[in-house]
Amino acid sequence: MFKLRIKELAAKRGWTLKEVSEMTGLPYSTVATYANSSGMVMVNLISLRKLAQIFEVSIEDLMEVLEDQGD
Repeated sequence: MFKLRIKELAAKRGWTLKEVSEMTGLPYSTVATYANSSGMVMVNLISLRKLAQIFEVSIEDLMEVLEDQGD
């Protein structure tokens, strides 16, 4: 599982999630879901690419891998 560092990266730039949505062209609901999720398994690769581009980071730097809780 992983989570996206959207809130952290947006805060560093003084951006709101609405502004992130507008800059990427992604629906606000998508950005908010990704930003507020405590852990995800799947995410749209095109969305990841758009987010990484506006934050000027790699996709890997956009993601935070969470420890596996299951095994």
